[in-house]
Amino acid sequence: MDMLQQLQVQTEQVEIIQVRSESTKVRFESNSLKATQVEETSGLAVRVVKDGRMGFAASSDVTATEKLMANALESAAYGDPAPFTFPGLQTPPEVACYDSIIAEFSIPRLVEIGQEIMAYLREVDPEGMVSVDLQRRIERFSLRNHAGADVAEMRTPFSLSFGVDRVKGDDMLMVYDMQGTTLWETDFMAPVRRLAEKFRLAQRIVPLSSARMPVLFSPPGAVVLTYPLMLGLSGKNVVKGISPLAKRAGEEIFDHRITVADDATLSGRFSSAPYDDEGVPHRRTVLIENGVLQGFYYDLKTAARAGVTSTGNGSRSLFGLPDPAPTNLVLNAGETPLSEMLASIKDGVWIEGVLGLGQGNIISGAFSNPLALAFKIENGEIVGRVKNASIAGNIYELLRHVGAISRETEWVYQDFSQPYILLEDMNIIAKG
Repeated sequence: MDMLQQLQVQTEQVEIIQVRSESTKVRFESNSLKATQVEETSGLAVRVVKDGRMGFAASSDVTATEKLMANALESAAYGDPAPFTFPGLQTPPEVACYDSIIAEFSIPRLVEIGQEIMAYLREVDPEGMVSVDLQRRIERFSLRNHAGADVAEMRTPFSLSFGVDRVKGDDMLMVYDMQGTTLWETDFMAPVRRLAEKFRLAQRIVPLSSARMPVLFSPPGAVVLTYPLMLGLSGKNVVKGISPLAKRAGEEIFDHRITVADDATLSGRFSSAPYDDEGVPHRRTVLIENGVLQGFYYDLKTAARAGVTSTGNGSRSLFGLPDPAPTNLVLNAGETPLSEMLASIKDGVWIEGVLGLGQGNIISGAFSNPLALAFKIENGEIVGRVKNASIAGNIYELLRHVGAISRETEWVYQDFSQPYILLEDMNIIAKG
């Protein structure tokens, strides 16, 4: 009798997951190969519901099944109430998230890719210190439960981060990017070329005075706007009563041009998969449509507490219980070409990134951050990099009136697909 059968006799609900991951990492620091690493991890985790309460246990020893079952049953006596039921067998969407090319990447191949990126970035500025991190994984995930769910999937997430640091006198310039995929992209140098262009534009420093002016957020820069929104749309924060969006479904909260969806059904994206970590099929969930709040993303527990169904956003580690988490967060493209947006700005700032993202009372939508990388715009052209400047505001006020949203979009920080966003009147604080 296997674990599932044994536990079914003693409990109302049972769920067993097994995970296995193979990882190969290569790291370059300061223009040279620093380290390589290969590791394998595996484990089992059990959730049970006994007398209406949740029990949980996990182990990296897949042979310790008797101890694992005993621990799960014992913990149920002290567990939280479980107001939900595990899902039965359901048909998932077709999502391509396994690539044999990535699965077969060896250390020499990863080193070769890293050296190509490093050589390209060193040509931009031989005095710069280039760093590159590459990681390829093969993830195997299986889930069975008492209700008949039987999930088995494989993924090949590949992550790539790279940057250039350069110090000249009292000027420190840092330019950085991070990308992720589950299907190999032949033109992996495309984001590297974009970063190199930013580095070239940053060579010239120009003065900036404090003022209210138009601000153009690039896709990576716009994360300062969407990160607080991501927290506000969390079903966990809604049921806890700390989201400013709680009880506002159906209201027009933003400019009508803003549509946001969570979508793990996009083949090849870093967080895509057929199922979430609770065996619920992934789907595209529209969270905001034409500025109107449609709903939130949930796992099984928070959905039950909210009186709705799970959106397929249950996320967990081997040793942790599930929580709702976004997958691929997509902010829809607009209708205005970037070139027109830039040409419309007589005197403004282009923001590529901020320092201290996530600090402060971010759940409220408020942010206050120094600019990590930003450029001055004069008469529709970028004229140089600005230093010692900061921005502040609240997304629930700023995004009600948007100047324009670009046709062009980019995937940034692995999980965000975003356009360029123009806010026509923001306060910029410059020092010196």
